[in-house]
Amino acid sequence: MRRPFGTGIRVADVFRDARLWSDFGTPPSDDHRRGGFDGGSEPQHGLPVPNAQFGLWLFLGTVTMLFAGFTSAYLVRQAGSDWQPLPYPPILWINTGVLVLSSVLLEVGRRRQRALRRWILGVTVLGVLFLFGQLLAWRALRAQGIYLPTNPHSSFFYILTGVHGAHVLGGVITLLSVLALVWRDALGERTARRLSLCAVYWHFVGGLWLYLLFVLFLL
Repeated sequence: MRRPFGTGIRVADVFRDARLWSDFGTPPSDDHRRGGFDGGSEPQHGLPVPNAQFGLWLFLGTVTMLFAGFTSAYLVRQAGSDWQPLPYPPILWINTGVLVLSSVLLEVGRRRQRALRRWILGVTVLGVLFLFGQLLAWRALRAQGIYLPTNPHSSFFYILTGVHGAHVLGGVITLLSVLALVWRDALGERTARRLSLCAVYWHFVGGLWLYLLFVLFLL
């Protein structure tokens, strides 16, 4: 008796489909991979951005939102009747120059990669000098009888420069860790990655300082 045309093919398809359904949801075996039952051969890629870099940009975004909130509160409070403009401490000019110079030195050191330890050490020293200059600015204001609760402008100055100084201190600590890596590893891949992230953070802190000066004394 002659079998209907195509019956054998349909039965084979049924067994193949049953095999696939039985394996659904379970890790593919070596036989399945060799047989092509691994769900495709496309490679699985991770995040296009390294985790450390993604974390840094996420942190910088958070800091940006923080200071954006400070700015909004500053503009609203500035319209109050008890607002008294704060005199500009001359030491801030020196502090600004020190911070800008530190960013320039860090970028030059990254690009030349010669005597990198000296470049990073110089940037670290400038960062410490900036923090010391901030203390001198606060001291100059206190000598004039201007304290945190004196008026709204002085309150914002102490708070904003204090929060910014904390971030600069974090940058100095990071620079010291990079300097320790450079001392042990010269300029290996790990050191180069950390130095690059540190440079991004340090430039951000420098730009943030210029922004604060604009908000505090020009708006």
